[in-house]
Amino acid sequence: MAMACAALVPLLLLLLVVLSGSTSLADHSAVSPHPNVTNWVPLSRPYGPCSSSPAKGRAAPSTVDGMLWSDQHRADYIQWRLSGSVAGVLQPADDVPVSTNYEQQSIEGDLNYGTYYPAPAPMSSKAMNPAATGGGGGGPGVTQTMVLDTASDVTWVQCSPCPTPPCYPQKDVLYDPTKSSSSGVFSCNSPTCTQLGPYANGCTNNNQCQYRVRYPDGTSTAGTYISDLLTITPATAVRSFQFGCSHGVQGSFSFGSSAAGIMALGGGPESLVSQTAATYGRVFSHCFPPPTRRGFFTLGVPRVAAWRYVLTPMLKNPAIPPTFYMVRLEAIAVAGQRIAVPPTVFAAGAALDSRTAITRLPPTAYQALRQAFRDRMAMYQPAPPKGPLDTCYDMAGVRSFALPRITLVFDKNAAVELDPSGVLFQGCLAFTAGPNDQVPGIIGNIQLQTLEVLYNIPAALVGFRHAAC
Repeated sequence: MAMACAALVPLLLLLLVVLSGSTSLADHSAVSPHPNVTNWVPLSRPYGPCSSSPAKGRAAPSTVDGMLWSDQHRADYIQWRLSGSVAGVLQPADDVPVSTNYEQQSIEGDLNYGTYYPAPAPMSSKAMNPAATGGGGGGPGVTQTMVLDTASDVTWVQCSPCPTPPCYPQKDVLYDPTKSSSSGVFSCNSPTCTQLGPYANGCTNNNQCQYRVRYPDGTSTAGTYISDLLTITPATAVRSFQFGCSHGVQGSFSFGSSAAGIMALGGGPESLVSQTAATYGRVFSHCFPPPTRRGFFTLGVPRVAAWRYVLTPMLKNPAIPPTFYMVRLEAIAVAGQRIAVPPTVFAAGAALDSRTAITRLPPTAYQALRQAFRDRMAMYQPAPPKGPLDTCYDMAGVRSFALPRITLVFDKNAAVELDPSGVLFQGCLAFTAGPNDQVPGIIGNIQLQTLEVLYNIPAALVGFRHAAC
């Protein structure tokens, strides 16, 4: 059962990891995904009372308009990557001004990196190592709060030295690879470096592999591509985990100082899911919490009866980058009644994205959903739109209200009823329209709240389990 906390806070979903040999700081007493599962960590939103990050309890330095702007830009970028040459999709600019006074709606958790010794070996002595193989005998490394990202491939954390700028200030202690006995740097001609593809960023004079990742809001990270021991829980350690050691960023990452970097869970070969395939079979799940609870992230096949999951096929399309996890939405029901939208409207599919907050639908589907929702909310006072959210209500003085049930029906008649917390954001219907009906949609993290979402990549299935966190 999930632990309820006190205050309503903005949505930033983070993961805590440890670059460390033996210790995880995950608090397993707060929430349990399912019985006898040890390879999981809690997820939370960074400024809420359930957060394990140093930002816990502080007011989020955000504005709703700023968050929605960031969310729209991310959605534009993802839909552009998914749609290829489809007309009417905004192509993101290479350099976009980035505001520093908002927080993106993402997920957080803690992980541990490295095997630290009191007397570190110099990095230069390990600079040519093809990979790290250590992990025994050292002390615990550093726990890092990471943003969970199911639509990116390269994990990275800020690494010492990391002056501000070009780095951003973070609350976690900086990871320092020179203090870890198990860290290693890839040479430029190593297979790992040559296979970085679009994330490669050349080579340094001392033959160290460099990476660079660009993000939809105009930010980017660059540095040295390295490996080290990653401890997710005491029972889940990943030796020679490959990731970016960031020594500088462009722009200001919208999760502010609450996170040290991004844990990538996409389908590409660099992601955590792919690197742990031999152990966990490219299967993982997550449950995104409402603002006042904790959720969880797990690796491997869950020990829950299969009948408890609603299953739908994972779409395979060679034209879509392997980073993305796609499903097909076939219908939407409001208060038990399906809206009048032909299934062909949803033919392009939809991506599941942990860092997009608001779900994007084909315009034809969104307009029908909006009208059905408005019809059943006619007793409440309308409010002005907020950014792309055009169906808003003034709930001032309203002590309680009833929301119509919204059910997303995926391929194979997989009906997933949304939790009430996944219907409204800031008093507005938490859906909006995409560019046109030919562009794939996006299922955002607000709609997935309280649902365990299971990704079984080899079986090409996505599962949903209700009331999981």
